[in-house]
Amino acid sequence: MKKLSFVLILILAGASAFAQLNGTYHIQYRKAKIDDLEIFYREAGDPEKPTILLLHGFPSSSHMYRNLMEQLAPHYHLIAPDYPGFGLSSSPPPAVFNYSFDHLAEIVEKFIDKLQLKSISFYLQDYGGPIGFRVINKRPELVRAILIQNANIYLEGLGPDVKKIGALTAAKDVRGLEAVTDYMMSLEGIREQYVYGTEHPDRVSPDSYYMDYFIFGQPGIKDIQKVLFNDYGNNFRKYPEWQEYLRKHKPPVLITWGKNDKIFPGSGALAYKRDLPNAEVHLYNGGHFLLEEYGNDIAGQIHAFLQKMPK
Repeated sequence: MKKLSFVLILILAGASAFAQLNGTYHIQYRKAKIDDLEIFYREAGDPEKPTILLLHGFPSSSHMYRNLMEQLAPHYHLIAPDYPGFGLSSSPPPAVFNYSFDHLAEIVEKFIDKLQLKSISFYLQDYGGPIGFRVINKRPELVRAILIQNANIYLEGLGPDVKKIGALTAAKDVRGLEAVTDYMMSLEGIREQYVYGTEHPDRVSPDSYYMDYFIFGQPGIKDIQKVLFNDYGNNFRKYPEWQEYLRKHKPPVLITWGKNDKIFPGSGALAYKRDLPNAEVHLYNGGHFLLEEYGNDIAGQIHAFLQKMPK
């Protein structure tokens, strides 16, 4: 009888785990109406648990967080939106929509309010840095923690790829800038951003860069991205504001960073320590899209970091 009861407990425990994986923890795909836009987003986990808002980079979308969301869903409420012009969100032409980092941050802020998100751990990667820090600096009351992964706000964190674009922009070399941006949006250029600097390139799923390439092949998307490239320099002027935010508010910050990234190398991660000596920094022998290679480890770092925080 005892043996039967033990077996029954195991069966019920397994059924409960299966239900969680296929219910509350299953990623759901939704859209939110923001102004005249449809913002696509992925959602997983229990809304009663601490919220993590995952803001993606270039050339990706919320797709880059697909695995991390499944790993963290048992413990957190996860939301990952696509910006306008990215992924599966609306992509109106630049003639009718202002594609600037200021405006994308406004859309993300409205998205947060639409979903009534509070006490957020912001996960920032690449473009998620300048977009997220605009929101954070304006609305510090939203911040529970900041999780930074290859999202730079220091001049010493600018790698050769960014410096090259900056030099071409300063020289007003339109043809040279066009060639660089076209390459970055080609299949070869997108793949390079995923695999350059990786220790284990065979861990990088081709689904990732083929998905981005497919999206960039849709009508008008490359034109949108070029407008954002032209606006990127405005982020540098805001670096001092965001650094001041860190010094003033001292938010809990976890930094996981691929040190071989030639867009934002490891020096960008270490620079955060200047303004936040208590920031937790982990440098990995990886590249720009670190989650593809070290996703399991980073999920563990996030969980351990957030578990140390007051409830």
